[in-house]
Amino acid sequence: MTVKVHEKLLLTGAAGGLGQALRERLKANCTVLRLSDREDFGPARAREEVVLADLANADAVDGMVKDVEAIVHLGGVSVEGPFMPILQANILGVFNLYEAARKHGVKRVIFASSNHVTGFYRQSETITADHPPRPDGMYGVSKAFGEDISRLYFDRYGIETACIRIGSSFPEPKDRRMLATWLSFDDLHRLITACLTTPVLGHSIVFGMSDNAVTWWDNSRARHIGYVPQDSSDVFRDAVFARTASPDLADPVAIYQGGGFVKAGPFGL
Repeated sequence: MTVKVHEKLLLTGAAGGLGQALRERLKANCTVLRLSDREDFGPARAREEVVLADLANADAVDGMVKDVEAIVHLGGVSVEGPFMPILQANILGVFNLYEAARKHGVKRVIFASSNHVTGFYRQSETITADHPPRPDGMYGVSKAFGEDISRLYFDRYGIETACIRIGSSFPEPKDRRMLATWLSFDDLHRLITACLTTPVLGHSIVFGMSDNAVTWWDNSRARHIGYVPQDSSDVFRDAVFARTASPDLADPVAIYQGGGFVKAGPFGL
């Protein structure tokens, strides 16, 4: 059973893949779910509000955040690409979000960080949240910035944040790498629910993964959150192996945890 502890919850990035997956699920966590994205994605449904906002527009973000009690922030650029769009949405945008949260007294944020913050660790390593960031691109850099600014706003203003380093959240794993990084939609919701309801969140970095047998991430630093995944990539293992070739162990894609992101580029504006 999901404990409803917030009257009004904000979900940014509502038109994206994960936003669509969470739209109905998050209604169990609140009385009213406010949905936001940059472009029009249709009318509000029952128990919803829709507020369109460009994250780079401080005034729009201020209006988006007004009167909500907690924020699930999925909005922004979610792939590697030119720096300027990442700068506007993921760096300026997350600053605008935390400034609006400070002004309106929002005390808890769930920030969609990424495994690409640590993408240049090797797949032969197991890391914890205490390992230093090793971003695999500008997207990863922007998420590392988000983790840092959320830490600042916790230390200075007491805004609690869970930085969820999302692995690969899809209906099922697409390749062998995702057997380690997969996060089911239901487990994503369980993780967000745990972050919204744990009595003391503080500033926490959590790896967003299901209960996969193969994993590169140790989530023990987040035991205080109470997240217990119930799904696993293991049920897909035979099918994934049958349709994919063995990895080339000399290829950086197979060496590093970031996969294809470590070769994306070149960087540009």
